[in-house]
Amino acid sequence: MQPAKEVTKASDGSLLGDPGHTPLSKKEGVKWQRPRLSRQALMRCCLVKWILSSTAPQGSDSSDSELELSTVRHQPEGLDELQAQTKFTKKELQSLYRGFKNECPTGLVDEDTFKLIYSQFFPQGDATTYAHFLFNAFDTDGNGAIHFEDFVVGLSILLRGTVHEKLKWAFNLYDINKDGYITKEEMLAIMKSIYDMMGRHTYPILREDAPAEHVERFFQKMDRNKDGVVTIEEFLETCQKDENIMSSMQLFENVI
Repeated sequence: MQPAKEVTKASDGSLLGDPGHTPLSKKEGVKWQRPRLSRQALMRCCLVKWILSSTAPQGSDSSDSELELSTVRHQPEGLDELQAQTKFTKKELQSLYRGFKNECPTGLVDEDTFKLIYSQFFPQGDATTYAHFLFNAFDTDGNGAIHFEDFVVGLSILLRGTVHEKLKWAFNLYDINKDGYITKEEMLAIMKSIYDMMGRHTYPILREDAPAEHVERFFQKMDRNKDGVVTIEEFLETCQKDENIMSSMQLFENVI
């Protein structure tokens, strides 16, 4: 996990605040490229850490074991179909499924489980609200529970999806009431939840008005027709043209 200070600035209106990186387009003319997540990088994901912690040998560090690919006795139904739907290998899916069933014998994850996961990984802050929003983004049918299949499809998009797929997922996260638009109020709620989760005792010290400033800059870039809301078309078009926003996509790896 990256140091908290990397996500405490909000100076450019990028997707999740200023990641603290100079846009790659300004570094020797190098064009931004989507990073390919290695297994080691995959293990930095909170949800993957949680799901695999129960499958690691007792007394070992699950982050060192990366994805434990020993013989797996359990596998999800439709494994080949899931492999086709995601960017995970069959062995990765088997390992994820084994951990998922160990942690959630019912085969379902509820919102309280998400809140518990994020409170463990972000003890310095209050992750309750962010976990609520993130859960709703995964819970695509809104029934209050996430099946393994929905879980890994969402993880695949966030960790290994194309830029377009990640941006569509991000829009869905910010569109809290799922009406097809992002309002300033929705964006501010998400931003505040991220800052709250990262903790108030960060360095440099986070100003109380930083989330609101971030949202204002975001809307200046996104809201092309100045109607007070951002559509999926405005969101995708602006994001893919903005190097700061594209760089900040990497921050998803720090807060999922």
